[in-house]
Amino acid sequence: MKIAIAQLASSPNKQQNLNKACEAIQKAAQGGADMVLLPEMFMAFVPPDTGISYADIAEPINGPFVSQLAKTAKENGIYVTCGIYESALNEPKRAFNTTIMLNRQGELVYHYQKTHLYDAFSYQESLNIIQSNNKLEPVETEFGKIGILVCYELRFPEVARKLALAGADLLLVPTAWVSGPLKEEHYQGLVKIRALENTIPVCACDQTGNIFIGRSLICDAMGVTIASAGYDETVFFAEISTQHTAETRQKLPCIQNRRPELY
Repeated sequence: MKIAIAQLASSPNKQQNLNKACEAIQKAAQGGADMVLLPEMFMAFVPPDTGISYADIAEPINGPFVSQLAKTAKENGIYVTCGIYESALNEPKRAFNTTIMLNRQGELVYHYQKTHLYDAFSYQESLNIIQSNNKLEPVETEFGKIGILVCYELRFPEVARKLALAGADLLLVPTAWVSGPLKEEHYQGLVKIRALENTIPVCACDQTGNIFIGRSLICDAMGVTIASAGYDETVFFAEISTQHTAETRQKLPCIQNRRPELY
């Protein structure tokens, strides 16, 4: 399969972001991609001093933001994966940090609510985001099984490993990775090691601009970076080879060589 990574900057204007997402979807399809991955929380950038709550921005899964993404996915015959804010009942301030996946027909085939929240480096995501307990399981697609983990969840090897053991053939990681000392090293290093230790391709798409680092990348099953971006907004592409993954797992059968009875 050919995947496109849409590294974009989000703004406080939800409609502008939706328009930008649809333009990226069209560009990805024109480039021959089967799927396009957009960043985490791309629905809107909410600066902390605005007084706007995440609940004010959030929408249900069948709301206008996702509905327009679905229409664009169908018009362009491409899978779309994107991070949004999902509204929740009786939550005047918080929302779910949700990633949706749409197929070529614009049908919602999977949505994942973030389970591990970024309460670290003096930030508390849990003040604005509801922690979910949804299952960590891949979704079946025409390309094989695809697992999704979100941003901070890269720091938890159990998440990627559970998805890999459940048969995932590819991991998608939408992110909004905040800048800071060593944060770029952490980001790229974690993507590479999650790929290598599970012998599985990993595609990470980060927001850029504002407080985010960009530096999106795609790694193959050997943990080798096969495509990447700098700091600018861009749509870039890579071929994901199931044959290469199979060959890697023959040479490096670390999943099969596990000793779970000892762990």
